[in-house]
Amino acid sequence: MSRSCELTGKAVMSGNNVSHANNKSRRRFLPNLVNVTLISEALNRNVRLRISANALRSVEHRGGLDAFLVKADAGELSPRARLLKKQVAKKLAEETAA
Repeated sequence: MSRSCELTGKAVMSGNNVSHANNKSRRRFLPNLVNVTLISEALNRNVRLRISANALRSVEHRGGLDAFLVKADAGELSPRARLLKKQVAKKLAEETAA
């Protein structure tokens, strides 16, 4: 399992630890990933995702998983999230047509 957010694509960054004497040693900045279960109202099911805490706030701010996926760029999403985005878009299109 890679250390990247399934919704925003936020991943590990690298940089330096810099001491008072200006010695530099490499370090890693890890994203704050959490395992969450989000509810898709369009699909009527629960979805388990590994996302960053920042992405969880964004999902809540946009009004839920479905609204986030509709607005999200497919390039940043994981393959699982892209599949969910397609399913949600198809279901919403069916509901508006009916």
